[in-house]
Amino acid sequence: MTAPVITMDSGGDGEDGKKNKMVTMQFILPALYGKAEEAPKPTDERVVIREEGERKYGVVKFGGVASEEVVKEKVEKLKVSLETDGFKVVGDYLLARYNPPWTIPMFRTNEVMIPVE
Repeated sequence: MTAPVITMDSGGDGEDGKKNKMVTMQFILPALYGKAEEAPKPTDERVVIREEGERKYGVVKFGGVASEEVVKEKVEKLKVSLETDGFKVVGDYLLARYNPPWTIPMFRTNEVMIPVE
């Protein structure tokens, strides 16, 4: 598996039964695949391979467990910091995790990424 694994939440909170929470997961393919067409074909129809263009992000790095509470706090602080510095937030945050789930929490590396202009 490649790192980071990038996730994005969309939809509801999944708790009240009104909206199902959906999580999109992204994996970065090795440079050996110069174009999306060169990557192995997925065997699951829910998996899509696509190229992403360049983007600009505001990023904050943090260690430990990336719980919903911690991520929410990091996102809010980063948004305030970006807006204070004159950046315009142009989308939802992404969460990048760099370690396998069995990594001891104090050794984990995570990032919250917010697209900006």
